[in-house]
Amino acid sequence: MRPNVLLVTLDQFRADCLGVAGHPLVQTPTLDRLAADGVRFSHHFSNCTPCGPARASLLTGLWQMNHRVTDNGAPLADHLPTLPRQLRELGYRPALFGYTDTTLDPAGLLPDARELTEWEQPMRGFDPIVHLDDYIGPWLSWLAEEGFPVPDPKDYFDIYDRLDVEVPPGRGESWAPPAYDAEHTESAFLTGEVLAWLERTLDTDGGASDGRPWCAHVSYLRPHPPYVVPGPYNDMFDPAEVPAPVRHADVASEGAVHPFLAAALAIVPSPSDRLNQDQLRATYYGMIAEVDHQLGRLLDGLDELGQRDDTLVVVTSDHGEQLGDHWLIEKLGFFDQSVRIPLIIRWPAMDGSPGRTIDAFTENVDILPTILDVCDAEAPTFCDGASLRPFLDSERVGLDTPGRWRRWVHTEYDFRMPTTTVVEDLLGIRQDQCAVSVIRDRSRKYVQFSGGLAPLFFDLDEDPGELRDLASDPARSVEMLRYVQQLLSTRMEHTDPRLANHRATPMGPVFRADPPRP
Repeated sequence: MRPNVLLVTLDQFRADCLGVAGHPLVQTPTLDRLAADGVRFSHHFSNCTPCGPARASLLTGLWQMNHRVTDNGAPLADHLPTLPRQLRELGYRPALFGYTDTTLDPAGLLPDARELTEWEQPMRGFDPIVHLDDYIGPWLSWLAEEGFPVPDPKDYFDIYDRLDVEVPPGRGESWAPPAYDAEHTESAFLTGEVLAWLERTLDTDGGASDGRPWCAHVSYLRPHPPYVVPGPYNDMFDPAEVPAPVRHADVASEGAVHPFLAAALAIVPSPSDRLNQDQLRATYYGMIAEVDHQLGRLLDGLDELGQRDDTLVVVTSDHGEQLGDHWLIEKLGFFDQSVRIPLIIRWPAMDGSPGRTIDAFTENVDILPTILDVCDAEAPTFCDGASLRPFLDSERVGLDTPGRWRRWVHTEYDFRMPTTTVVEDLLGIRQDQCAVSVIRDRSRKYVQFSGGLAPLFFDLDEDPGELRDLASDPARSVEMLRYVQQLLSTRMEHTDPRLANHRATPMGPVFRADPPRP
């Protein structure tokens, strides 16, 4: 029998913010426990940012250059295969709790369809049990039922306003909590909805009431901004103890590295005040601790319902968070902080031993083929990802054998902003030139820009913080050329292969009574 499937995505979660990954401060007991029971992939990467493109890669198995979701609000072509539709063909009814940040293909909509004005639709193929998009309507309704004052729907974001309380000495501006408490966060609401749905879905014997395995995609909003969290999480970490950000001495020095960075620093700069910067990190760690607690509720509920041994659990993120590194916040571009994310898979039926850490390069495009493989199905042949099941079933997967697994990761960032001229104003390039493509291995990172912008080249052995660009160093030119060639070869090998390997089968001449019409 095929397993149940629980796919959990955390939003904007950096890979280095895991307790099991050796973070000196942050606490993630649920994720650490899950890693002890499953397999953790320590060099896992998102394929692109921000949320819409990243989730398109996760749920199609395609790089951005092939699914072409360029930003939040850019449509996903309806003819592309998606995980929910693939699972539906296997007999699942994939349920969605949260969001997929999907903008629907206008080719399949009527000219006056409301969906043409909405960029946060649930991906087709999912049954949206709770669609908790940016407007957070279901959560606000629940808060109102629980007796909390909630804003008018048009002012929904006011729910994140911090209480007007005195900030203690040694704490920064993001320390102040919101009006709702820790039992009433978005994560708490979503967890309760998933558990209630599972109880409704399962029969008295612990199986699905219709005889089929269940599937749920649980998409938590946190630790995505706004940077605010209720107590006790808002005061769980001391700003004086957080790791210092990785960056140049000042904003001007950071921006001097490349025009793209100078432009980004004008759009999403981190706090200039050091206390507020450190508090931002402490608050983010508290947000991680809060969602980790709610994930623990979900996994404990799974155990109580007798579903643990029959359920494949996959936990990852859509992308990372700069968190002040390089004087930036949120997610963009090419730095590891924006694209290196956690991946933990627990599959009780796997042949390999639990508790292992895999340091092979893996990407979010590997999630779709992995889930389908565990469900005894094949992914579409043109997926850019590959199944991770061999890592689950074997202690070693021939990583020393050339060609057996990727030796690098490929990430992209399309930063066009067609509704504004800010890109043209800041960089002097066209919208269709706003593209970044990255090839990264264990020791080097090469960053290619379109629009005539200079490339970047980092020696990660000597400069793991990506602070010194070596692209203009003549002594590095031959070495850099190898990465340019690898990036070009990679893109040539993966360019939209959907029909490339299909051939019509000749059946001999066709005799017609009448000549064909012109």
